[in-house]
Amino acid sequence: MANTDDDRRPKYQRIADTLREAIQSGEYGPGDRLPGENELMAAHGVARMTARQALSVLRDEGVAEARKGAGVFVRAFRPLRRRGIQRLSQEQWGSGRSIWSADIENRALEVDQVTVSEETAPDHISAVLDLGDDDTVCVRRRRFVLDEKAVLLATSYLPMSVVAGSAITQEDTGPGGTYARLAELGHKPVHFREEIRSRMPSKDEAARLSMSAGTPVILICRTAFADEGRPVEVNEMTLDAASYILEYDFDA
Repeated sequence: MANTDDDRRPKYQRIADTLREAIQSGEYGPGDRLPGENELMAAHGVARMTARQALSVLRDEGVAEARKGAGVFVRAFRPLRRRGIQRLSQEQWGSGRSIWSADIENRALEVDQVTVSEETAPDHISAVLDLGDDDTVCVRRRRFVLDEKAVLLATSYLPMSVVAGSAITQEDTGPGGTYARLAELGHKPVHFREEIRSRMPSKDEAARLSMSAGTPVILICRTAFADEGRPVEVNEMTLDAASYILEYDFDA
């Protein structure tokens, strides 16, 4: 029955599946060039459009990337394992470590774009932070680059009434980052909530993250709560889905 189902697949899909299996088995490693259109045409007896479609499937999945004038290559970037629970523990940021250090091991991380401003909050942020009509927020916008690949766009909103005059309003928040500074201000985060969904990227997101065509983004909205359930930060993150594995490890 399995073979019958396989036979019903379009030819380009069968070729793409064969190439994907070869990548997963290690026949083609990160950075290796995949067979080109002419090679696939000869090997599988198909038209050029079919061979092109097969390679497009792998590019759209983020498995491969095209290099102008050189061909299609197995994507060399190693996905980032985002440890959703460990990274937010007080032991992490409370000791002066970045929450990113739980994810990146010894890889090179850079925040190459940072802007900090005081603004009127969007309605949905104002509702979550329970702001008054005249209240403003400190908005921190960052782009994170790992191994020279942009992987994340993040925008944090914090009540200006809480963070005014602190290092949170500066580009460099210091050891332990925003959460360590909130703790010093008497608003230590004690609870987090993350909401996750996925969609296709906007043109701006795709450009800023240098994403391959057809690759979705993961949207994570994290709210940090201090004592008595007071929300003190909303962080809206846009992740390149091909760059991440989301890991959640917890006891039953």
